[in-house]
Amino acid sequence: MTWMWRLESVDGSVFIGPVSPSHANQSDAESWLGEHWRELADAGVAQVTLFDSDVAVYGPMSLGED
Repeated sequence: MTWMWRLESVDGSVFIGPVSPSHANQSDAESWLGEHWRELADAGVAQVTLFDSDVAVYGPMSLGED
């Protein structure tokens, strides 16, 4: 299994810019997002969806502070 965040624009399209690394498990993927979400939001990423291989596990989840 490969866990990865799909970084998205406001309309849900794939964000062109930074990419999420792949992770061995869900916990590592969530920790990575917790460490980098502000940088991603500053770069223009509006929301993220977590995937386990090709299956969406949850999301989209907003990176906004509100």
